[in-house]
Parts: sequence; C-alpha cells; structure tokens
Amino acid sequence: MTKNDIRAYFDAFNRKDFEGFGKFYAENVRLDVGSFVRNSRQEILDFYREVAKTCDERLTVRRVVMDDDGAAVEVDTEFKGLVANPDFVAGPLVPGESIFITSFIFYTIRDGKFIDIKARRIADARRGPATF
Repeated sequence: MTKNDIRAYFDAFNRKDFEGFGKFYAENVRLDVGSFVRNSRQEILDFYREVAKTCDERLTVRRVVMDDDGAAVEVDTEFKGLVANPDFVAGPLVPGESIFITSFIFYTIRDGKFIDIKARRIADARRGPATF
C-alpha cells in the first residue's frame, strides 16, 4: 500500500463509496476509536452507513507517514449535521451545524489491507457553521 492508496481510501470515504473504501479493510479488521470498537469489515461498514443517515462526514488529510507495517495519518474531520442527533458519537448534532475534530489514525496493514485501525482525537472538538 502507498500514500496514494491511503488518499484514495479517504477520497472514497468522503464520497460515501462504501464499497470503495470498504475494499481497504481485511474481513477481520478491528476499529478502535476509544469510545467504541468494531471487530469486522461488516461491523465498520454498518456503523458508517448509520452515521451517513445523520451527518455528512468529510475528512481532510493533513499528513501521512508510512513504514512497511502501516500508516499514521493526521486528519481533520467535519461532521455536518443533517438531522438532530443528541447521542451522536462525536457530540450532539444540530442540522446545518458541524462538529470539527482533529485526530491521529494509525493503520496496521497486512497483505494490502487494514487489519487494525486506532483513532484518537488530538484536540477538543469544536462547533461551528458547516463549510460544505
């Protein structure tokens, strides 16, 4: 996997191309964001399909660092509220308002697929008008 592949993954994610970004996941991939864990490709895709019902999510890659075993990505995420969701994982969603989060995401890669993903916020979430 290359940095261009990582960027293609994020591009597919931003388009809500579930098959496009899902092809990067091994079947038994583990996603750990601290507040919850998902333990398979299907669980992760099901989660993001649910998220897409309440918000538009856009990820902007700031930096990608790779070695033979994985990638570390610094990313800005904007969650634009489509419907009110007081229990949203990143904080209460309000239609037309966004939640902004900067995170580090660490991907362990084996055979060209993500097998482990760990995401952690590196700053407090902030709120404001949607930018897209």
